[in-house]
Amino acid sequence: MARAAILEQPGQGLTIGDVTFADPAPHEVLIDTKACGLCHSDLHFIDGHYPHALPAIPGHEAAGVVRAVGSEVKTVKPGDHVVTCLSAFCGHCEFCVSGRLALCLGGDTRRAKGEQPRMMRADGSPVAQMLNLSALSEQMLIHEHACVAIDKDMPLDRAAVIGCAVTTGAGTIFNACKVVPGESVLVVGCGGVGLAAINAAKIAGAGQIIAADPLPEKRALAETLGATHTVDALDPDAAKQIIAISRGGVHWGIEAVGRQASADLAVASLRRGGTAVVLGMMPLDCKVGLSAMDLLGGKKLMGALMGMNQFPVDLPRLVDFYMRGLLDLDTIIAERIGLEEVNEGFNKMRSGHTARSVVVFD
Repeated sequence: MARAAILEQPGQGLTIGDVTFADPAPHEVLIDTKACGLCHSDLHFIDGHYPHALPAIPGHEAAGVVRAVGSEVKTVKPGDHVVTCLSAFCGHCEFCVSGRLALCLGGDTRRAKGEQPRMMRADGSPVAQMLNLSALSEQMLIHEHACVAIDKDMPLDRAAVIGCAVTTGAGTIFNACKVVPGESVLVVGCGGVGLAAINAAKIAGAGQIIAADPLPEKRALAETLGATHTVDALDPDAAKQIIAISRGGVHWGIEAVGRQASADLAVASLRRGGTAVVLGMMPLDCKVGLSAMDLLGGKKLMGALMGMNQFPVDLPRLVDFYMRGLLDLDTIIAERIGLEEVNEGFNKMRSGHTARSVVVFD
């Protein structure tokens, strides 16, 4: 039996209740959750903007300790410290064998219809698993291809935010953009993902790192993490300011919020040949585009799902970056809270004034 934050109905917050777990199947791992970051992507489901089977347990940015493994698990063992990632991969589809693990649809990593569900209430009724993890729970039962073992010296509350925010933000810099030292990078939105992208751009040696956010406190955080310039994203002349700072526009314009206006700003700030990268989960009716002149100027637009990560390789490297003092996770984490405070944590996220809240389990 484990306590969990359960989404019963969209728009009504989360309730704290008990769930039970099935025994691990051959390729499954049972994890004692130690920390889970609150991510804006969870809000899309909690507030009903994205559909999902209910009841369900949100949370997808977590770290913990392996309690038990299935008979065929080869990658982790009981006692291992692990970070989980929603990019569960099958290992044999077109995307996996071509090195694009983040695009795998992961059909083989979920239990089939008719099988016993991984999570249940005390009465045996099923609880849906969200984004392969459902980490706002004292335990997780997941596929082995949704977690990776890390150095046991790594603090697990910091390790948790690597699972989504840092994997997405840093992965975009290192994997999707492959930023070359000296290139200019714009990051629109200085939440957890945006701050991680800024930090990674500094590690990659970007020449200019421009942070755009409407809140002064977020822009200050961006400067702490490596931004060389900041701009008020809501200023009517924001694009002009960015083009002036970067002497003709940026090489990479990264949207890290999930809003139409921020994506449009990323596109409007590009130089000839530049690329806009949309990371945020935008409303489903949003469209981002390039004009005919943009196309004639060689500009490009792309998505980078979860930073196009290859997390079994990326996450241990990001842990190493933190342990060596290169990756600043302490600035990204604004507060540590208990599971009972999860709704207050999401309310703070809605206000937009803080970076990451992390639920810490005893």
